[in-house]
Amino acid sequence: MSGRAVIRPVVDLLRRPDGPRDRQVLLGERVEVLEVSDGWARVRAAKDGYEGWVPATALGEDTEPTHWVSAPSAHAYAEADLKSPDRMAISFGSRVAVRAVTGRFAETAHGHIPVQHLMPVGERMTDPVAVAELFLGTPYLWGGDSRWGIDCSGLVQAALLACGIDCPGDSGPQSRAVGALLPAGTRPERGDLLFWTGHVALVADAGRILHANGKDMAVAYEPLEQAIDRIAAQGEGPVTAHRRPAIPA
Repeated sequence: MSGRAVIRPVVDLLRRPDGPRDRQVLLGERVEVLEVSDGWARVRAAKDGYEGWVPATALGEDTEPTHWVSAPSAHAYAEADLKSPDRMAISFGSRVAVRAVTGRFAETAHGHIPVQHLMPVGERMTDPVAVAELFLGTPYLWGGDSRWGIDCSGLVQAALLACGIDCPGDSGPQSRAVGALLPAGTRPERGDLLFWTGHVALVADAGRILHANGKDMAVAYEPLEQAIDRIAAQGEGPVTAHRRPAIPA
């Protein structure tokens, strides 16, 4: 029906109005409004096609973003001064339109953001694991997509999108669509994705994975073999897929 943009730092994408959270959308993300009912809007997220309901008041004009937040999080200040009041905390991956730059601060509709926390739209990172490491210690949150709470598939999506790799929002579609499927027994390499039923992790190196998980209730490293044994012991089965994303040239 119409294109809009998210105007709050983080908004839950709900299965139905007042229903459970399936995912989240972040400040500046573009959405297509499919339906409006009693103050709620059913939307489709531009980044991955995910659909859900959000408060209609969480959406505003679809302004063309110029930059995205490349730090784990950033503050938008009232003035171009780090001692001025902060208006808003913004998560990694949020998008903003910069009006002007004053010293070390970029002026936006939401406030003044340190320029070192921003990257121009169109520029991307090159190492998904390094991106995921920015979230170390972030609390686990089912359906979460921000620095204040994230789940396994949200972490993988944030890491891959930042590197220019298309990625669905849930681990099931990720296990079928991201990168190349590798034969069982292939030696894991940094940046590979390992999937279990309902779970996904990034391979940090030959002996460790990095994932948002319920054991630590946070984004954390875990020895690979220990994770395989632990997850199997919990009754959640073996690794179901091993995929290798390709970093765009």
